[in-house]
Amino acid sequence: MDNKYSAEQIQVLKGLEAVRLRPGMYIGTTGADGLHHLVYEIVDNSIDESLAGYCSEIIVTIEKGNIIRVTDNGRGIPVKEHPVEKISALEIVMTKLHAGGKFDKGSYKVSGGLHGVGVSVVNALSAWCSAEVYRHGHKYFQEYNIGKPLEPVVITGDSDKTGTIIRFKADNSIFDITEYSFDVLSNRLRELAFLNRGIKIIIEDDRLPQKREKEFQFDGGVKSFVSYLSENKNPIHSDPIYLEATRDGSELEIALEYNEGYTEHIYSFVNNINTRDGGTHLAGFKAGLTRTMNDFFKKSKFSKKMDTPLSGDDVREGLTSVISIKLQNPQFEGQTKGRLGNSEVKGLVESLINEHLTSYFEENPKIIDKILDKVVGAARARISARKARDLTRRKSFLESGGLPGKLADCSEKDPSLCEVYIVEGDSAGGSAKMGRDRKFQAILPLWGKMLNVEKTREDRVLANEKLQPIITTLGASAGREFDISKLRYHKVIIMADADVDGSHIRTLLLTFFFRYMPELIENGHVYLAMPPLYKITRGKKVFYAYDDNEKDKIFSQFPAEDESKIGMQRYKGLGEMNPDQLWETTMNPESRLMMQVKLEDEIEADHMFSTLMGEHVEPRRKFIEDNALLVSNLDV
Repeated sequence: MDNKYSAEQIQVLKGLEAVRLRPGMYIGTTGADGLHHLVYEIVDNSIDESLAGYCSEIIVTIEKGNIIRVTDNGRGIPVKEHPVEKISALEIVMTKLHAGGKFDKGSYKVSGGLHGVGVSVVNALSAWCSAEVYRHGHKYFQEYNIGKPLEPVVITGDSDKTGTIIRFKADNSIFDITEYSFDVLSNRLRELAFLNRGIKIIIEDDRLPQKREKEFQFDGGVKSFVSYLSENKNPIHSDPIYLEATRDGSELEIALEYNEGYTEHIYSFVNNINTRDGGTHLAGFKAGLTRTMNDFFKKSKFSKKMDTPLSGDDVREGLTSVISIKLQNPQFEGQTKGRLGNSEVKGLVESLINEHLTSYFEENPKIIDKILDKVVGAARARISARKARDLTRRKSFLESGGLPGKLADCSEKDPSLCEVYIVEGDSAGGSAKMGRDRKFQAILPLWGKMLNVEKTREDRVLANEKLQPIITTLGASAGREFDISKLRYHKVIIMADADVDGSHIRTLLLTFFFRYMPELIENGHVYLAMPPLYKITRGKKVFYAYDDNEKDKIFSQFPAEDESKIGMQRYKGLGEMNPDQLWETTMNPESRLMMQVKLEDEIEADHMFSTLMGEHVEPRRKFIEDNALLVSNLDV
């Protein structure tokens, strides 16, 4: 018997100590995502005030030193003495877990931060924090150190305005990184402005000599959101379809628009929380849309040309939609609130979609005709794609054990230990095959021009002779049938030249992965190899530089009089390296540099791929003009 496990070993964590001991339980991670989550927790409180009808403007400021200030013009956090705790309500909200107005239905009708831990968790994970409240004609103030108040709440002046200002500095002993990204914060604040029609949200960055500022306000709400998402996608009807309804205390807003593209983009939100894993509201939307489309299809001229019903995938091809539902008592599945579980919501959304879309299409027969023309084409392409998949499988079976002839496979069979290099060009592919470690590194050379999948339907993508070897090599299929559990390599490494052509190849491959194998990126399996730009020699010593700064740093180590003894080679392509050099610089896990491709913001990634790889030249030109000054190294 273990006598060490007794009452003395039971540890009781008081106040906010538990948060500091296990921050990941409250904010997910102590990396960049967790750091930015602190800001969202404070902003969500202001949004809740807006939902209750009391806040019209939120200002988020990144001050020098990465201090965050969030200002709103809501009612202000209550400050009077709590009848039970006998201290100011402000101090309770700032220092106690599970304390706040969200548990009282009279205070907030709906709320995103359901656990009541938001601002107190931010306080606990900050080196210091302060709260300034404007209420009852006065200005109230309290300051905190690592979550503990330095003094009672005090009145510091008179004021006729209302609102709250929270300032805090994240604790660098907790977080791996304490520098905020203006763009990451901007993307989330833009999303909140879309989801809360009419609210003004401003973000300011005071860290640079020239202040950066963005203002978001969208009177069209989710309809404006869909218009933003559909930019550069050639809509097939002139205005997004907008539906809204209130039933049983729940508020539902849906906007949708069809475009000439081939991928669906549906984003669902519950109380402003992005439900990335869907849930009952998304299931209801899909079921209602499929049923409604089939009802109109059966009565249309198109049914004479095709006797099979439309599938859910058919009716969602080229669809961009935002579903936003506000519930009093949402039930989320999982710690991250990624999936809605309320069973009653599915039927509610399905019936509303059916009812409202039917009315809309009956009043707009030309629009439903255009949409049906589109989705019937999708159905025909689905049948062709199935044939293309079958052909791919038959080809795979006949080719060298089911794998492409150009693939140099590895001997290891455990996917978690395997990596495949997708290499541009035969000469680089040859060097990579000779230089690799055959045990765990596979090489797949690419040849010829890659297909831009942004402009191509699925059946043509799956039948493409340049993409089929990639699909077959990875072993997890593509598109609707992609199954990440069958992935043969857990590191998929794109290795292309460090020039404009190489960048284009990387972009085409990333577009393909994002559109047809998104879980590959979401699960962190995609990497970019980082070959050196320079080989520098001095005598028998060899140095490699991966950018101009590193080159200058190497040169600075040598005395000026040695300049004539230094040799430098500028690599224009991977094929210029012999196998030993390629291994040493780019493929050896002990010394190589690689960049992992991460999907931090799916909405912005979609917007970017549509801009760079879509049909329209003007948005692409504007993007290049806006970002030209940010390019530090461009090969021409």
